[in-house]
Amino acid sequence: MSINLFDLTGKVALVTGSTHGLGMAMAKGIGHAGAKVIVNGNSSQDKLDKAVSDYKAEGIDAYGYLFNVTNEKEVQNAILKIETEVGAIDILVNNAGIIKRTSIIDMEVADFEAVINVDLVAPFIVSKHVAKGMINRGGGKIINICSMMSELGRDTVSAYAAAKGGLKMLTKSMATEWAKYNIQTNGIGPGYFATSQTAPIRKEGHPFNDFIITRTPAERWGNPEDLQGAAIFLSSKASDFVNGHIIYVDGGILATIGKPANEL
Repeated sequence: MSINLFDLTGKVALVTGSTHGLGMAMAKGIGHAGAKVIVNGNSSQDKLDKAVSDYKAEGIDAYGYLFNVTNEKEVQNAILKIETEVGAIDILVNNAGIIKRTSIIDMEVADFEAVINVDLVAPFIVSKHVAKGMINRGGGKIINICSMMSELGRDTVSAYAAAKGGLKMLTKSMATEWAKYNIQTNGIGPGYFATSQTAPIRKEGHPFNDFIITRTPAERWGNPEDLQGAAIFLSSKASDFVNGHIIYVDGGILATIGKPANEL
């Protein structure tokens, strides 16, 4: 009898920050693999409802829950509500994140802390409470959305890089503590992707666009759908003995020192 290692039918996946962008792309991949998708947002009910409609239009069984991932009480209440109304959470993707581009000298402490809270503390909060149920049920999958900034620094993103570097190590610690409960905790580190946020700097001739094209061995920006394979793999039975790793979906950037100037 053949087994589809990537089939997520019957699973429930909570993807934080999944009303748009890369979070939505990954959640849709998981949904098309058969899972019920819990769509999370924090900005407005209207935006959340619109996103859920978008999922359903593609035939995905989706449910929307509005809550702040940095508020532990809201997270606890939401998890209880989700597991009562939809089902036990089998897959958690900690995707919600923010970035504030300011030099270290000019950055306010409050802004630094805000980034740390959303990008690092929130995955700790949500994972902690989802994992309790996974432990009781005998297993689960947790995916933390890291970044190339988990490995590299760059001007004006000190808080983001600090948070994503911390998230990489939190991922390894979660894997270490929870592997014995059949919980696999891994991360995905996206490279540079074509989204609405990067549209202004992806125009031909823009210095940053030229930099990314020449710095990336694949010689292109990533498409959001390029993340779906890694998300499905880490959500599925295919990754049952994969634990504590970060899969960098970056077109090869981290594999190379770059091209000599005369080849640019």
